[in-house]
Amino acid sequence: MKKIGIGLLGLGTVGKGVANIISNPNDRHPLVGELELIAIAVRNLQKRRDISFPASILTTNAIEIINNPNIQIVVEVMGGIEPAKSLIIQAIRSGKSVVTANKAVIARHGEEIANEAKAAGVYVLIEAAVGGGIPIIEPLKQSLGGNQITKVSGIINGTTNYILSRMDKEGANYSDVLKDAQELGYAESDPAADVEGSDAADKIAILSGLAFGGTINRADIPTKGINSLEAIDVNYARKLGYGIKLLAISEKGKAQSDIQASKPLSIWVEPTLVPEDNPLAGVNGVNNAILVEGNPIGQVMFFGPGAGSGPTASAVVADILNIAGIQSMSEEKSLNLDPLLSAKSWRSCHVAEEKEISKKNYIRLIAEDAPGVIGQIGTIFGQKKISIESIVQFDAINNEAEIVVITHKIKLGKLKEALSDIQSLPQVKRIGATMGCL
Repeated sequence: MKKIGIGLLGLGTVGKGVANIISNPNDRHPLVGELELIAIAVRNLQKRRDISFPASILTTNAIEIINNPNIQIVVEVMGGIEPAKSLIIQAIRSGKSVVTANKAVIARHGEEIANEAKAAGVYVLIEAAVGGGIPIIEPLKQSLGGNQITKVSGIINGTTNYILSRMDKEGANYSDVLKDAQELGYAESDPAADVEGSDAADKIAILSGLAFGGTINRADIPTKGINSLEAIDVNYARKLGYGIKLLAISEKGKAQSDIQASKPLSIWVEPTLVPEDNPLAGVNGVNNAILVEGNPIGQVMFFGPGAGSGPTASAVVADILNIAGIQSMSEEKSLNLDPLLSAKSWRSCHVAEEKEISKKNYIRLIAEDAPGVIGQIGTIFGQKKISIESIVQFDAINNEAEIVVITHKIKLGKLKEALSDIQSLPQVKRIGATMGCL
């Protein structure tokens, strides 16, 4: 069998993991032995590297890889929007299939890239873009294709899950645990993408597009991270029988009429109270878990390491093998793409406005420790037709009471109206926190 040439864009943590797998095919699937690492684009040739392949294949010119006729598959693991996006498109136009771990590019430019790939008759596979080593992209495209998916939810950012796990187990402060996560390499020196929720929002945009069959406008996803979370809320959640996780959720709403073609999708990212008996409650550390609900399968969960060199490189090589398996059967590029592997969109998706999202909510209010306050708060919720699951007053200090309310499902627009009225009560000093609740 003719070797299948691989060009690698980037030799960071993931790139090095991919290169090591390809360079050491023993005891792996036989198809790994048919892959040949032709060239690797890096920023600095002088950087000292512990590598298991010849240094002569390193180059600083990524375009050389794009134009190399001996390379059939380009692997992009350099990260960032540019030049990654432009290089992906140039590779496609050069007739090369692409494997990428770049969730930021796919979440924002996935439709454009998919159209380019379709026109060129090549594949763009993205298993490593979500969930690290967890196989979730391919199951959504293929294994679960016969289901009517109703909801995708989960923990899809390992950094925040590590921070929240330690805050819950140890009662530690957010800033202290973040510093530890940075020292351990779980968090970047600039952790904004993780702790502010944008990384999770990129990933749920990709998963939603696959689950529901259409392109998702990434900018439409309401996103709230853990950077403003206080230890007191983690403590109160525990007392009420919950843990807190940064969840990304996407669920199909109800059509406004029987003839409406496109049902709205409610998609959001937010710290969320998770009941102790929920499968997601036991997912700790840097692990990820994704729940998929559909008809007729019911509920299935995908669990495993969500980041790191080994898990992510495993997912990248799985995509390479999928493409290599097809190409090895023919010397010519197939113009008839496998519709499941290429995952074409088949409908347009409408993302609901934030005010239309319906969910349970946790609210912490700081009010005067005075008779009748809870009654007044309950009255306002009742006037807005918001049903309360529980309302609890915690320890009062210096004539201030902490009041925690958990609502039943309600549209966020209605909740916002109620909170505005509650905040205008003279006895209510401020709203300490709001977040979702399962």
